[in-house]
Amino acid sequence: MTTHAKLELNGPMETGFEEVLTPDALEFVAELEQRFGSRRRELLDARARRRERLRAGEMLDFLPETREIREGDWTVAPVPGDMQQRWVEITGPTDRKMTINALNSGADGFMADFEDANAPTWHNMVDGHRNLRDAIDGTITYRDSEGKRYELGESPATLLVRPRGWHLPERHLLVDSEPVTAALFDFGLYVFHCARRLIAGGSAPYFYLPKMESHLEARLWNDVFDFAQECLGIPRGTIKATVLIETLPAAFEMEEILYELRDHSAGLNAGRWDYIFSSIKCFPQRPEMVLPDRVDVTMTVPFMRAYTELLAATCHRRGAHAMGGMAALIPSRKGDSEDNEKALDGVRKDKEREVSQGYDGTWVAHPDLVPVAREVFEKGLNGAPNQLARRRDDVHVTAEQLLDLAATPGAATEKGLRTDVNVGFQYISFWLTGRGAAAINSLMEDAATAEISRSQIWQWIHHGVQLDNGETVTPDLVRRVLDEETAKIREQVGDEVWQAGRPDETREIFERVALSEELLEFLTIPAYEYLD
Repeated sequence: MTTHAKLELNGPMETGFEEVLTPDALEFVAELEQRFGSRRRELLDARARRRERLRAGEMLDFLPETREIREGDWTVAPVPGDMQQRWVEITGPTDRKMTINALNSGADGFMADFEDANAPTWHNMVDGHRNLRDAIDGTITYRDSEGKRYELGESPATLLVRPRGWHLPERHLLVDSEPVTAALFDFGLYVFHCARRLIAGGSAPYFYLPKMESHLEARLWNDVFDFAQECLGIPRGTIKATVLIETLPAAFEMEEILYELRDHSAGLNAGRWDYIFSSIKCFPQRPEMVLPDRVDVTMTVPFMRAYTELLAATCHRRGAHAMGGMAALIPSRKGDSEDNEKALDGVRKDKEREVSQGYDGTWVAHPDLVPVAREVFEKGLNGAPNQLARRRDDVHVTAEQLLDLAATPGAATEKGLRTDVNVGFQYISFWLTGRGAAAINSLMEDAATAEISRSQIWQWIHHGVQLDNGETVTPDLVRRVLDEETAKIREQVGDEVWQAGRPDETREIFERVALSEELLEFLTIPAYEYLD
């Protein structure tokens, strides 16, 4: 492989970074960008054109031109042995301590996240690759400020990696004077350094693919996989990927997405939080699509139920794993045990629902939830590694059902608005200081939940929603609530922590993404300008 690209590395070379940012690895990433970057840009343009059509009144539907795929008789390739049982997967960022704890958590898999649970500072991105390499080699250790030592146990979880979405750049590496595609940077460095290591250890490179909106975007990933495998001299089909169905457009192309990745597919995942955000984002002009408080948009409301039913049925029809959504609760290790058990019971019921729908596994955000989810799936599947044989031929989901946001029960309340403002502000502050997964009000919040918060505020303002207290949501009301909520936060954390959280820049970003005239596509795009 020889690339003729002009490479410019703009990030600082911290200790150990030279082990990741080797000339050969950077050339491999540059080759990926040269081969696939233009197609990625074309697909982003296609997204933008669809957004314009939706805002002009067009509705989403299943594609007539791919009917033969939906009606065809085909299945995806089987997954390797260490991917057959996926009862519970834990997710989190790639910092050293988190990586060790997640791999030791007792989960079947650890999704190491370069995306929504990660703030993409240059340090986080490159150090994360070093940590994953060391984890695969079994050499990863960590010592905290109190001297406690962390190291891998005997049976670590299977490693899966989520690169950033197609929409994001990595500005610290320029290829021909343009920022490299962040997804190709994350994928390229990981597969270059770790693919052969994983294979030698009896595993393989496994991925989660986020934020896709069409089967053509899946086709691009498949072509990237094919090229990488050929370039690295590993067999076609070695790489396996689970696609997060976390955008409303992708829900209409589940079959086609599996088909495009059929040699590399490890299934689909119900990415519930981003899916709610996408549902708001697709129809910002439509009053009938206005959703109530975030807490009321549960997995059992009609449009979410339709989505999760269709996903499970689609996967099992094609021999692919169906992976359930995130349990974001952070169980309390002190305080009111009764409240804690009530919260855990809610998690248990959510996982029982997934088992009943046909899911093969699920996600949790905290190690203390691993035993809860594992118990539900082990019992529900009678100890079997999965329930792929369980066809859901009873499921028949229409486009109208997927789009029935109007049937969501609940109300827009002052409490809901305050929660959106509080969570949105706090998360952006955490993100600006390098933490992409943040414990807020006993929940693990990430970029997806912050996106729900700020887009819901925008939606309520745009449609003049009246709250339960009689007030109409306006920019002035949101600013007043923001003043009040930030005053509470400052009092709770103290002045030193408050100032360290970059409050002025946090507020600037929050107002930009929540109060803008047009609903911005992703908060992480403008916010990325503020990161080192």
